[in-house]
Amino acid sequence: MDIETAREYCLAKKAVTECLPFDEYSLVMKVMNKMFVLIDLEGSNKICMKCDPEYAIELREHYSSIEGAYHFNKKYWNQIFLDGDVDDKLIKSLIDHAYEEVLKKFTKKMRAEYDALP
Repeated sequence: MDIETAREYCLAKKAVTECLPFDEYSLVMKVMNKMFVLIDLEGSNKICMKCDPEYAIELREHYSSIEGAYHFNKKYWNQIFLDGDVDDKLIKSLIDHAYEEVLKKFTKKMRAEYDALP
């Protein structure tokens, strides 16, 4: 998968926006203003994703191209090298997982706002 495909996949999800809050190379994907994916535009070969802590460890043990995300809380964030041993289907699944990890932490108010969106 390339970074543009990952970007488009993220943006197709409900209530997702993109921004560059850190620098011009770190494209952040947010759902309802909560970050779930960061795409590295400079290196163009990795993305960072939010992840359940136990699943994060399991993924790191199984795939050489998945490791704790640089500059993030490694308990909750993985970085995936797109040119490694992770196929496109799994990358999409991990994006879905990151998105769901954020949704499940929504307050009742945020969930109601999210559910009211088209």
